[in-house]
Amino acid sequence: MLRIVLFVLTNLAVMALLTIVVKLTGIDAYAYRRGGLDLQSLLVLSAVLGMGGSFISLAMSKWMAKMSVGARVITQPANATEAWLVDTVRRHADKAGIGMPEVAIYEAPEMNAFATGMSKNSSLVAVSTGLLQSMDREQVDAVLGHEISHVANGDMVTMALLQGVLNTFVIFLARVIGTIADRALSGNRDNGGGGLAYFAIVMVLQVVLGALASLIVMAFSRWREFRADAGGARLAGRGAMISALERLAGNRGENTLPKAFAAFGISGEGGIARLFMSHPPLAERIAALRAAA
Repeated sequence: MLRIVLFVLTNLAVMALLTIVVKLTGIDAYAYRRGGLDLQSLLVLSAVLGMGGSFISLAMSKWMAKMSVGARVITQPANATEAWLVDTVRRHADKAGIGMPEVAIYEAPEMNAFATGMSKNSSLVAVSTGLLQSMDREQVDAVLGHEISHVANGDMVTMALLQGVLNTFVIFLARVIGTIADRALSGNRDNGGGGLAYFAIVMVLQVVLGALASLIVMAFSRWREFRADAGGARLAGRGAMISALERLAGNRGENTLPKAFAAFGISGEGGIARLFMSHPPLAERIAALRAAA
């Protein structure tokens, strides 16, 4: 879940920054004046900002992940466990046909791991000390296979493309609705290109529409977890993958996010809460693996 939360938060921050930049440079004023006449130009502007924001977030994802958890990249294994970890990641990467990722460990009591990066050949796989201490090597092997599958499937790049398309429509709709609302509030007078009221309306709409768009990102994220589980089963064995998920299910009470992001974790498995989940319930993932067997 960590990599998804970081990506979404970074994307929202970049989008807010780009909105401020286009306001200060006068680009938004130009879009305001032409918004009711030239929607095509506004759509092009939205696409440039939306796709740009998404791929800036993707480019920053590896650095953000390292910084948020204090991950230490293994450049030279210091012990047998680190050597085994690097060798296992290399074996899975070779089998999956991708470049060797950076391998990192971070201090955390919970069982967790993540993979991120700009491309299949420039990625990072990190595991918590809690995972290494609480799982046997067969289970850790499966978790690493799962993370390598995320990289091999190009999940982060696909998510960036999806987020970019959604960003485009969020920016476009926020400005169209903002223009209509601002002109309605001003008695349909042209105030010279979008004042503070227009800017405030656009910012609020971007937050609201961005939150709704994140539901689509979360739905894709849940789907890709099933696919990564299947990949982990191929790389490390179905029994090992099921065993690792069962071990995680038995540890449900622990928080799997850093404290700074704990508020974004949703433990509910049904109802409206499910729409905000980045991962499907573990029971469903285990059942899918067993059904596939």
